[in-house]
Amino acid sequence: MASQDILINWAPQETRVAIVENGAVQELHIERALERGLVGNVYLGKVARVLPGMQSAFVDIGLERAAFLHVADLNPPAAANGSARAGGGAGPVRPDALPPIERQVFEGQTLTVQVIKDAIGTKGARLSAQISIAGRMLVYLPHDTHIGVSQKIGPPELREQLRARVGALAALGEGGQRIDPPGGFILRTNAEEASDAELAEDIAYLRRAWAAIRERALTSAPGSLLHQDLSLAERVLRDLVNESTQAIRIDSKMQYDQLEAFGRAYMPRAAARLEHYKGERNIFDLFGIEEEIARALARRVELKSGGYLIIDQTEALTTIDVNTGGYVGARNFDDTIFKTNLEAAGAIARQLRLRNLGGIVIADFIDMTRDEHRGAVLAELKKQLARDRTRTTVSGFTQLGLVEMTRKRTRESLAHMLCEPCPTCDGRGQVKTARTVCYDILREILREARQFDPKEFRIVASAAVVEMLLDEESMHLAGLSEFIGKPISLAAEPVMNPEQYDIVLL
Repeated sequence: MASQDILINWAPQETRVAIVENGAVQELHIERALERGLVGNVYLGKVARVLPGMQSAFVDIGLERAAFLHVADLNPPAAANGSARAGGGAGPVRPDALPPIERQVFEGQTLTVQVIKDAIGTKGARLSAQISIAGRMLVYLPHDTHIGVSQKIGPPELREQLRARVGALAALGEGGQRIDPPGGFILRTNAEEASDAELAEDIAYLRRAWAAIRERALTSAPGSLLHQDLSLAERVLRDLVNESTQAIRIDSKMQYDQLEAFGRAYMPRAAARLEHYKGERNIFDLFGIEEEIARALARRVELKSGGYLIIDQTEALTTIDVNTGGYVGARNFDDTIFKTNLEAAGAIARQLRLRNLGGIVIADFIDMTRDEHRGAVLAELKKQLARDRTRTTVSGFTQLGLVEMTRKRTRESLAHMLCEPCPTCDGRGQVKTARTVCYDILREILREARQFDPKEFRIVASAAVVEMLLDEESMHLAGLSEFIGKPISLAAEPVMNPEQYDIVLL
C-alpha cells in the first residue's frame, strides 16, 4: 500500500486538504466558511407556533427566520416505529398514520431538532426531530431500532451478512456490556469491506457524539447549537486517515490544538499522527500543492512520456482524450501507442480523484490493434482505480474503442467549486476572433444607419479589434463609411473583452 501524507492548510475563510501518496497529490478537498450550510446541525429548538391546518410547526433555533417542522419529521410513537424510516425498508411513516401535530407539540416546548434542508430565499430551514449522525461507515439513528444497508452495497447475501455483523456489534457497549435498545444504524457504501474493529470504532464514535448532544441539551438555552456537522479538518480524521497514513500536518496551531482534542476524544489512532507544521512558508507552497491545483484546473494534462490528456467536463459527462504528442520512445508505432495508453491509464485514475470528477466518464485511448495491449491497458486502469475511495465502475472498451466508466458523485468537482463560466465566452471555452467581431460591427453599423441619421458613428471596442479595423479591415471600413455617407471613428477600450463593442451615435 502506498504511503500517504495529509497536508492541511487552514485560514479563517477556507480550509484546504491535500492527500499526497508517494510524493504525488492524489486528492484535494476544499471547504469555505461562508459556504458551509446548516444541514446536519442539531439545535435545541423552541416551538414558536403550531399550525394544525398544515400539520406543521415553526421552531425557533436561533436563526433569522423560524424553521419549519412537519408532523412526518417528528419522532413517531412506538406503535408506528416498526415502519422503516431514514434508510429502512418499506418507506417513511405516512403522516395520516400519526397523531395530529397539535397533540404532540405545543408552543413554548423545547425540542432537539436537526436541519435537513437549508433556508432558501424567504423560506426557513426544514427540520426533523429524527436525529441522524453520520460516521465514516455508519449513520447512527438514536431514535430508531432499524439496521439498514445502502442500496449500492453488493448482493443480498452480503447485505444480510453486514446487517447481522452490525447488529451484533451494536448490541455491545465499549466495555463489553449489552445495550438495549442499541439504536438504529445505516451502513454506508464504504462499510462494504470494513472490518469488525473499524465498524466497532465507528459505533463507539457515534454513540459518544450522541451522548455529548444529550448532555448539552440539558444545560443549554433554547436556540443553542448542540452539534455541528464536522468541519473538513475533523472529517480528515474520521474519513481520510487509514493504515498507510504516515502524518497529518496542519499549519495552524489553534486548529492543531482543536483537532488534537477532537481526535483524542473520538479517534485516538488518527490523532497520534497529527503534526503541527511550524514553517514560515504556506504548507501548500512548500510542497508544491498550489501548482498542482493550477494544473488540476487546466484542460491539458502532460504525461511524462511526452503524450498528454485533454479533459473536458460537461453537464452530461466528462470526456478524456489520450494523445501521443511528441512521444517516439518505443521501437515501433504500436509500442509507442501502448506505452502512452498504459501511462495514461494511471494518469486518468489520478485525475478523477484529484479533480473529483463524478458521473459518466468516457476515455478515448489511442486505437490499439492488439487485443493483449487493450487488455493490459484496461487492467492497469482498473488497478489504479482500485486505490480510489469513491466507487468507480468500468464497463470496458466499446465497439468504437472508448472506455466507459461511472464514478459516484460525492461532492462538487474541483472546477465547479473554484471556477465559474467565463463571462467573455459565456462558458463556451472559446471567443470569437477579432475579424469575426469586426464583421459583426460592420453589419451592426449598417443596420443602425438604416434607422438613424447621426452625424458620425463611433466604434468602441477592444484594442485588438480596433487595430484590425485600422489595418487589415481598413478597406472594408472605408467602403462602408462611403456607402452610408457618414464618418466612422474608432476608440480602443482596454477593459473590454474581445467580443464586446459599442456603437455610439454622435
